[in-house]
Amino acid sequence: MSGGAMIGPQAAFQGSRPGGQQVVMFRIGSESFALEAGMVREIIDPIPATRVAGARPHIDRIVNVRGNVVPLADIRERFGMPAAADSPDTRFLVLEVPLAGDPVVVALVADKVFAVTEVDPANCEAVPPVGTTWRPEYIRSIVKSGDEFIIVPELEQILN
Repeated sequence: MSGGAMIGPQAAFQGSRPGGQQVVMFRIGSESFALEAGMVREIIDPIPATRVAGARPHIDRIVNVRGNVVPLADIRERFGMPAAADSPDTRFLVLEVPLAGDPVVVALVADKVFAVTEVDPANCEAVPPVGTTWRPEYIRSIVKSGDEFIIVPELEQILN
């Protein structure tokens, strides 16, 4: 969606199938997000993280996940949210994200992770050009689920 291009509902989730797409729902701050379930390797309790000098603010720490050094992303800054301390509900989503065509493992801080659920790609809409404070290139689409709007983030843009 960068450069003003918007994607259609069918492109909101890669490999969408008729009737629905399995997603992991989670919250950061007061916003609800969804990621394709297939990109989530595991969901873990927070573990100690090491700051990396000179790193970008949204991905400035690393964690040891099963013997592998994994960058830890806190995307609050990208969405204009203030920093927040971990709570008892905080989890790390360990993801495999395609970056520049290559799969990269990264952990993402979430304030709360909900169940895996199914969303209908037909309910996906482009980001409105006005009325939001989010940078449109960071959002693949918005999904309407009941009375709630759920952000489908564009992780490649957010992490770069």
